[in-house]
Amino acid sequence: MNIIPFQSLACPLDGKALRGDGSAWRCAAGHSFDIASQGYTHLLPVQQKRSRDPGDSKEMVAARRRFLNAGHYQPIAAAVSRAAFANLPEGTTASCLDAGCGEGYYLRQLAAAESPVKTLAVLGLDISKWAVLSAAKQDKRPKWVVGSNANLPVLPGTLDRLLCMFGFPVYPEFARVLKADGLLLQVDAGADHLRELREIIYPTLKQDRPVDAQVPANFVYQSSETVRYPLSLSGKEQIADLLAMTPHLYRASAEGRAKAAALTEIEITVDVRLTCFKRDTKQIK
Repeated sequence: MNIIPFQSLACPLDGKALRGDGSAWRCAAGHSFDIASQGYTHLLPVQQKRSRDPGDSKEMVAARRRFLNAGHYQPIAAAVSRAAFANLPEGTTASCLDAGCGEGYYLRQLAAAESPVKTLAVLGLDISKWAVLSAAKQDKRPKWVVGSNANLPVLPGTLDRLLCMFGFPVYPEFARVLKADGLLLQVDAGADHLRELREIIYPTLKQDRPVDAQVPANFVYQSSETVRYPLSLSGKEQIADLLAMTPHLYRASAEGRAKAAALTEIEITVDVRLTCFKRDTKQIK
């Protein structure tokens, strides 16, 4: 499979097509966005930021990189790759966006998976500049951009697949950029995900959320799959990396974080739900 950068980028200021011009991307209106020396592009205008340095910190990205590259979530990546390539015609060219790509683990796994497609055009987007920088350093083939799911810098109707991995789905934007038969692959934590760790760091656990995902507007339900398995972690470093890459690091009290830091080994449950939604052609105008 040939991996190439996704080319149908849109200006985050006016939505016009971006064209490569040396070391920058420019739209017809003259807006220009430099390509960093590391190979990524910053497409998050200051007026679309909610903070000075949004998204995951440099430390959180480093923890996620170590944890994921150790293969702890490889079964999740494998399930996503199978679902992404299902029903794609053999020998075709397909395009895929990971909206909230982090340091790019799931896109790298997708690029390495067996596939019927001949060419895969890949775009990784994250609101964290540290995440995108880490992704660009690990793989130069995809297009990597700093951007927001709330205003995807992507031309309408240009994507075959869109991944949202433990992220923040913005369904109107996802529907806008997907092709008529495009698929949204969404991964969310299940009721038992990391339960053993959560039981240690929290006094009580919140009531479990319903497992069945609601079908968002402009989409139709296609399929769902639960990925569940035990995971043994040994050593304070692995446990610390897992905690650091999740929201639990900030939600837990100081006492809870201290309890986690004292652990030298733990067996936890990985429990996630992969749901596939198809772009609803009846809603396309």
